[in-house]
Amino acid sequence: MSFLSKFFQRRMNRQVEAYQRELLETHYAEVNNMYHQMRGWRHDYRNHIQTMKAYAAAGDWEAIKNYLDLLDTDLNTVDTVIKTGNAMADAILNSKISLAKSKDIQVHADAHIPYALPISEIDLCVILGNLFDNAIEASLPLPPEQRLIRVYMDTKGNQLYISFTNFTAGKKQKKLGGLFATTKQEAGHGFGLVRMDAVVERMGGYLSRNSEDGAFSTEILLPLDCNSSPKNDSSSPK
Repeated sequence: MSFLSKFFQRRMNRQVEAYQRELLETHYAEVNNMYHQMRGWRHDYRNHIQTMKAYAAAGDWEAIKNYLDLLDTDLNTVDTVIKTGNAMADAILNSKISLAKSKDIQVHADAHIPYALPISEIDLCVILGNLFDNAIEASLPLPPEQRLIRVYMDTKGNQLYISFTNFTAGKKQKKLGGLFATTKQEAGHGFGLVRMDAVVERMGGYLSRNSEDGAFSTEILLPLDCNSSPKNDSSSPK
C-alpha cells in the first residue's frame, strides 16, 4: 500500500471513528434522559398518590383536578408507549417512538424481551437506535398517512429476535458490498449501518436486510448464550 493510500485510509478511519462516537453519544444521551425520566416517575409514584389522598381527605376536588392536569403534562414528556420487560430497551424504544410521532409516523410495536440481556446498553443503543433512525428517515418522503414502522422483538429459543419494517417511497434498492445503495451524500451516512453490523458480528449474531418496492425490512438474531461463537452470515433465514 502506497503512502498516499495509507494516508487516506487513516483519514477515513478517523472520520468513521468520529462519526461513531458522535452517533453513540447522541443515542446514549437521548436514551439515558428517557431512562432517568422513567425511573424518576416510578420513584415519585407513591408521593403523587399520597398527595392526591390528602386532597381527597380534605374534599378538595379542584386541587385533585389541577394536580392530575400537572401530572398529565409531565407524563407526556416521558410518553411511555410500550413495556418490553427490559428497562433500557423501554427507554430506547419509547424515545424513538416519541420522535417518530413528532414526525407524523405511526409505529406499531410488539416487544417482549428478558429483564437481563447479555448485551451492553451501548450496543443495544447502537442496534435499536440505528434501526429506528433509518426507518424514520426512510418514512419521511411518504405522505403522513402512509408512514408506518413495524417493530417486533421476542425471544426465540436462546436467541433474541429483532425485526424492523418500514414503508418507503422508493423502489427496490440494489446491494453494494453487502449494504444497500443510497443516493444520500452526507458525510458519515452509512457509518451507522457499518457500526451496527460490527456489533451483531461481534456478538455472533445474524443480520438480514430485504428491500422491496415500497418497503424495507431488517431482521436480527442475537444469541442470549454469552458463549456463542462469532459468525457472519448474510444469507436469508432458512
